[in-house]
Amino acid sequence: MSNKVCVIGAGASGILAAISAKEQGADVFMLERNTKIGKKILATGNGRCNFTNVDATEYNYNHPEFVKSIFEQFGPDHTVKFFENLGIIPKIEDLGKAYPYSEQAASIVEVLLHELKKLGIEIIFEIYVQEIKIQNNKYIIKTQHKEFKADKVILTTGGKALPKSGSDGNGYIIAKKLGHEITEVFPSLVKLNLDYPYLKQMDGVKVKAKAQLIFNEQVVHEESGDVLFTKFGISGPTILQISRFANQLLLENKTIYIKVILINDLKVFELVNRFKNLNDKSIEMALVGLIPNKLIHPLLKEADIFNFNQKTANLSGKDLKKVLDILYDWRFLIVNSKGFDDAQVTAGGIDLAKVDQMTLESKVHKGLFFAGEVLDIDALCGGYNLQWAWSSGYIAGKYAGKKI
Repeated sequence: MSNKVCVIGAGASGILAAISAKEQGADVFMLERNTKIGKKILATGNGRCNFTNVDATEYNYNHPEFVKSIFEQFGPDHTVKFFENLGIIPKIEDLGKAYPYSEQAASIVEVLLHELKKLGIEIIFEIYVQEIKIQNNKYIIKTQHKEFKADKVILTTGGKALPKSGSDGNGYIIAKKLGHEITEVFPSLVKLNLDYPYLKQMDGVKVKAKAQLIFNEQVVHEESGDVLFTKFGISGPTILQISRFANQLLLENKTIYIKVILINDLKVFELVNRFKNLNDKSIEMALVGLIPNKLIHPLLKEADIFNFNQKTANLSGKDLKKVLDILYDWRFLIVNSKGFDDAQVTAGGIDLAKVDQMTLESKVHKGLFFAGEVLDIDALCGGYNLQWAWSSGYIAGKYAGKKI
């Protein structure tokens, strides 16, 4: 009995699905809307490709129990070995991030393309899947040019993030027509827009700081590292990590703030002594060397101090306290985020309730599988999202590739 498997989407999860299915002896072909494979892979890690995280566990994801079932079959260790067999030596950096030794994302794509060719997997480019139907236990894949038939289908179309890579959310429409529910999707790992009057003055300032997402005076999530102020709001790796939690709360119409802690390693009394020692200087000059110059005027305005030349000695205790408070707790109202064009990842997707957590096969239609970002699985920066793509792709391909 034949086992013809169609993989829709030649991104990270789709490529692994095709290779895995072929290893099981299936007749595999791929449909890809772009002119090349792995377009989004090339954009990861600033072109270096943080292709996995060797410390990744199920707890790095929004649905840990579901991910655990997949990682137990094909986890980070399997991924590293898989790529080593293709010639990729991993360079492990801080926090478990793994890059190809060449530090080129193109290396990952090249070895994968070579493997697809070696296995004789046909890739049909510049073809857009419009709909999937089922007739006589066969899958009919409708495209803008022609129809394809397959015994099984693996849907790996990605989410909605970075649509220029080909991810436009079409997979959700296809899955919904086939009886699958889609959870609310929203941008993750994305810049945040703020409502704050002095952003133009702060544009371009980058600081090492602690950032906290605040809701109802409670810390929802906290990160430390680079924080970048822009004319629209706030960005940088630290903020991207927080953005997923921020957007989730915004969907629920919650009022939320980002709290930036500029001073992390100095005690309040040390700063008080600093100001006392500089009491013959203006309050503006007393802040020079403590925080970036472009932040001084906005900070003083936030403290309701508009006479920047006022001697520090003449500041009231109340005004000095305001300055100190902002240095340790500067709050900005989050209004929304940049959209999917700027997002690295999509949060939300195909509801996992109707997906088998061992095989990634649909519980609605036998022979239909899902992998990658199209599913309601996501994580923070650090190689976790690509790891999910490899793992889910390999497992979906493994079970789809087995003969019925």
